[in-house]
Amino acid sequence: MTDLSLILLAAGNSTRFNSKTKKQWIRVADDPLWLFVAKRFKSIYDFKKIVIVASSKELSYMRKFSDQFEFVAGGESRQESMKNGLKLINSRSVMVSDIARACIQKDVVLDMISSIDKADIIVPYLSVSDTVVYESSTIERENVKLIQTPQLSNSVILKRALEQKEDFTDDSSAIKNIGGSIFYLKGSQSAKKITQYDDLTMLKCLKAPSKHQFIGQGFDVHPFCEGKKMVLCGVEIDSNIGFKAHSDGDVAIHALIDSLLGAIGHGDIGELYPDNDLAYKDIDSKDLLKDVAKFIKNVGYEIVNIDITIMAEYPKISPYKDKMRSVISTILEIEPIFCNIKATTTEKLGFIGRKEGVAVLAVSSLKYFDWGSGNEDFNSRE
Repeated sequence: MTDLSLILLAAGNSTRFNSKTKKQWIRVADDPLWLFVAKRFKSIYDFKKIVIVASSKELSYMRKFSDQFEFVAGGESRQESMKNGLKLINSRSVMVSDIARACIQKDVVLDMISSIDKADIIVPYLSVSDTVVYESSTIERENVKLIQTPQLSNSVILKRALEQKEDFTDDSSAIKNIGGSIFYLKGSQSAKKITQYDDLTMLKCLKAPSKHQFIGQGFDVHPFCEGKKMVLCGVEIDSNIGFKAHSDGDVAIHALIDSLLGAIGHGDIGELYPDNDLAYKDIDSKDLLKDVAKFIKNVGYEIVNIDITIMAEYPKISPYKDKMRSVISTILEIEPIFCNIKATTTEKLGFIGRKEGVAVLAVSSLKYFDWGSGNEDFNSRE
């Protein structure tokens, strides 16, 4: 068995993908794309180690999907991300691929591995069949290669090549620049890289996302305290007391955040915004909700609806419900009808009945971002 590890790059911002969901997080059935690609490689070859390079903001969430891979935070550039991934590699050889190249073919991967001793790096390519013009001059298309990933390198040589100050768009360019040898072999048209959103329609290995829906529940309590303004669902309440809390004390938004995080399986508000972190001292909870909503959409979900129950003897919630619904629905980018605000008392029982504080229960419903919507070809795939 070849001493070979695999690095998968999934730390990009997907700026050219033009979607609120990052391409590495679109769902293939129930798997995010990065996991679909990792499983695909794992089924092709028994790698010594598979390392996935992820955005630092998504790293802890990725780890919750599988314990079969190692994860590391990416850098500001592809090259920095590569260097971070290589820190975990101790095998003689390393294969590197982009998560965006989803439909990798088994025969290409195995051909690369069988050619492992032919050069410092093994590189798949496609020939060009069209006429090629470079700076107004026609050039011989036989001399043009469209370079693909994965690329298979000697680990020591690749690490040395990436120490150069110059930035390179792929591993072979870096290795060539230090005089390393390259062996080219035929790649596959199927291994098209997902760059633009429309590229998804060309990839036959992808299935549309499943129709599953996900429910999350959140509950929070805050006692009253003097000297703070009262805020609920992002709306300032006419009151001479507020809530005791590290942040602004918006107990309704805190419960809502927990319900959203629960629906995607990402812990709770305290894990993301700990109450011993001075960065969140007196923070506007609407900013936390905006951050969570953006994260949820980045990692492949759409919010269907939310339902909030405020349990309070004081203050009276009814005069504020319409404004609360408007504020929350705007932040979550859902229609107001899908944002329900309810209020109840505890019939003067318990700490709520004694007007010592407020409790809130929130429920959220989410679904996968449906990138295959309206495309019958995707919807008919098994």
